[in-house]
Amino acid sequence: MHALVGGTWPPAWQARWSKFRNTLLDAVFPPRCGGCGQTGSLWCAACQAQVQPVRDPVCSHCGRPQRDPSLCPQCRHSPLEIDGIRSAVLFEGPLREAIHHLKYSGRTSLAKPLGGYLEAHWHAKRAPLPADLIVPVPLHAARRRERGYNQSTLLAEPLSRVSQLPVVEPALMRVKATTPQVTLNAAERKANVCAAFEARSDLVRGRRVLLVDDVCTTGATLESSSIALRQA
Repeated sequence: MHALVGGTWPPAWQARWSKFRNTLLDAVFPPRCGGCGQTGSLWCAACQAQVQPVRDPVCSHCGRPQRDPSLCPQCRHSPLEIDGIRSAVLFEGPLREAIHHLKYSGRTSLAKPLGGYLEAHWHAKRAPLPADLIVPVPLHAARRRERGYNQSTLLAEPLSRVSQLPVVEPALMRVKATTPQVTLNAAERKANVCAAFEARSDLVRGRRVLLVDDVCTTGATLESSSIALRQA
């Protein structure tokens, strides 16, 4: 006989309730595609077909697509303080809309299909960046409370499953509330996130960290996170 302990349900009951709840919600509120808004699925085949993977060759440091795998001009002159960046897909078209819905509209169910692109990239590249643990780029506590979740953590979960690396969310904290990066140019982005993060040395000392973020534009947020982790 199953019993509730400490207010939690046995795993089998949780799975049944989750399936029933999702079926009921789909009947009352049919899922809409995160890219085009059409009803019927979270991420329709037409939008999936428009997603452009980041294909080789890329800059060996920042991962930007280019004609050869050497350092890009920017990394030759002012490389980011980070071991390397790799992106799974280009931030354009329906994918851009889906990411915005995931971040700003509470569409957390989109994290599974979108996180699948990170998972596929890991498979295809055979662990492109060596690591011991995964750390999602954190939100400031106030924004986390307002949003209710960290989209980078949700995206890291499929990658954790395929890589067999643990997600250690407490390893990095955002200690400074910052202006949303989307409104800023490259120099402003770098200044905006300077000293915005602190890392826990007891969780990261001597370990290789794979940072996960939803979008990389100039790399400023990843670099600031990396600096905090290196200091720890």
